[in-house]
Amino acid sequence: MSEILVSGYTIRSGSTRDRSLLVKFMNRTYRELYPDQDFSHLANTVEQYFSPLTPLWWVEISGGKNITPIACLWMGNAINQVTGDRISHVFLVYVHPEHRLQGIGAALMNYGEKWTKTRGDRQISLQVFTNNKPALSLYEKLGYQPQSLGLVKQL
Repeated sequence: MSEILVSGYTIRSGSTRDRSLLVKFMNRTYRELYPDQDFSHLANTVEQYFSPLTPLWWVEISGGKNITPIACLWMGNAINQVTGDRISHVFLVYVHPEHRLQGIGAALMNYGEKWTKTRGDRQISLQVFTNNKPALSLYEKLGYQPQSLGLVKQL
């Protein structure tokens, strides 16, 4: 069953049968930032974390003959390491470049917030790369604030 997400676009629930499409969308988002990397390991990420407990939603063009998704939101679970509370976690939010700046990303994040509230969680976490300026800007506009800083060291 699908519903209007924003004008011209509908959202529908995905299922665990969508593993290969989810991997494809994960590859897209990472390749935009790191085009020369090999992301074959993302299939393992999906295999390990994608389940009926980690919902996936697809966005499609309303009334279009081609029902290929142009965006998605994959949510899951995490534990707030300070309080010990279960929290919702955004594993992936992706909007195809041709459909950006139309409110789809913000609408997906709002959709995720509604899901979070219905299950009784009071917090959402996500990870974003520091060089992904458009995503950082979106999350800041939606009220997300840094809580921790991830550090890496190349060896």
